[in-house]
Amino acid sequence: MARLKASYDAIPAGAPVRLAKKTTNLFRPRAATTAPGLDVSGLTGVIEVDPTARTADVQGMCTYEDLVDATLPHGLIPYVVPQLRTITLGGAVTGLGIESTSFRNGLPHESVIEMDVFTGAGAVVTTRPGPQGQHSDLFETFPNSYGSLGYATRLRIKLEKVPSFVSLRHVRFDDAGLLAKTITQITETKEYDGVRVDGLDGVAFAPGELYLTLATWTDEATQEPSDYTGQQIFYRSIQQRETDLLTIYDYLWRWDTDWFWCSGAFGAQHPTLRRLWPRRYRRSDVYMRMLGLDRRFDIADRLDRRAGRPLRERVVQDIEVPVENLPAFLEWFDAEVGMRPVWLCPLMAKQAWRSYPLQPGEVYVNLGFWGTVHVGPEAVNGPKNRAIEARVHELGGHKSLYSEAFYDRQTFDELYNGANLAAVKRTYDPQHRLTSLYDKAVKKR
Repeated sequence: MARLKASYDAIPAGAPVRLAKKTTNLFRPRAATTAPGLDVSGLTGVIEVDPTARTADVQGMCTYEDLVDATLPHGLIPYVVPQLRTITLGGAVTGLGIESTSFRNGLPHESVIEMDVFTGAGAVVTTRPGPQGQHSDLFETFPNSYGSLGYATRLRIKLEKVPSFVSLRHVRFDDAGLLAKTITQITETKEYDGVRVDGLDGVAFAPGELYLTLATWTDEATQEPSDYTGQQIFYRSIQQRETDLLTIYDYLWRWDTDWFWCSGAFGAQHPTLRRLWPRRYRRSDVYMRMLGLDRRFDIADRLDRRAGRPLRERVVQDIEVPVENLPAFLEWFDAEVGMRPVWLCPLMAKQAWRSYPLQPGEVYVNLGFWGTVHVGPEAVNGPKNRAIEARVHELGGHKSLYSEAFYDRQTFDELYNGANLAAVKRTYDPQHRLTSLYDKAVKKR
């Protein structure tokens, strides 16, 4: 904490305040700066796990990979473990992480009991939820603020008990409407065909080919657990088998090995190359660094120009729509964007949160789609991304801000409660040392 404060004091007035971090899970570009960053190198660990209270005190820059390594020996995991190993706890809380337990546990910030925040004023404040909670205005505005109000340095979170294995059922649907109704029923009853459901997500591979993956925690190993860190690839197994068994550890990171399905862009799914690709390098942060090289040297764009292909628009987004509007969005997305597969992750917020106004108790479905579309010269203006934003708004949804956004200021403030953000920022960052959320998400400062 002393190094963090010293690094803050060393940043010149007027220079952007940013984290000095080597890894990132953000997909939006930002302006270059030569100013030093905040030294958070000492805030990457787990302070304490309390197996009796089922809580953990964790530093803000601790990755979920390290957090799970500390909790799982006690038979415990966080309420929500985002899909990628290097997502940090503080990042998931300020940036809205999500995973298959979100249909019953909400988003990561909803299991936070207490949080220390290093604010734009250079002070550390302890925040707690509830009407009588300390600095509750900051606590309730922090989710979806992306460092515009401060950075979490310590969080106390709830943990849940888990067994050793996860039993999976991959249920196919030909109709998106029936899939949406099934999601609603599972969210209400927490079961399917009389069997308990502990984790729920899905994949839309093509129109008429959609799957829900139903996960049930279990101590019974009815078969040899599958291994998708080797030659086999998890997302392909969804189409190939109706049931499966994973260790709880492998279930948590089932999407990380191939960055969902995006590792194919680097050849990591080619059988021959996969045999030569060391397992320790089959992980999302490695692919992210490779993507960074592509951006830096414009490799894909150069290859497209050489082959005479139209310019690509990068369409990397996670959006949420009310479950009843899922079929309408998928139909529109197929016609206007045409990108598949699409990840489906149901969620339900437990209470209202000021910066991301999901309706408490209403079922939403997060749709994740990550890739590029050949659109030609207009790609630089983001026509597909702008169309997605408009359609999501029409369907009563929102989109996450970890990637590019194109909203005008008025629309952005309406969607993300800009008035409240500004009021809280005046309290905790009166000199505006931290970049505003709009400038971060849209202006890329």
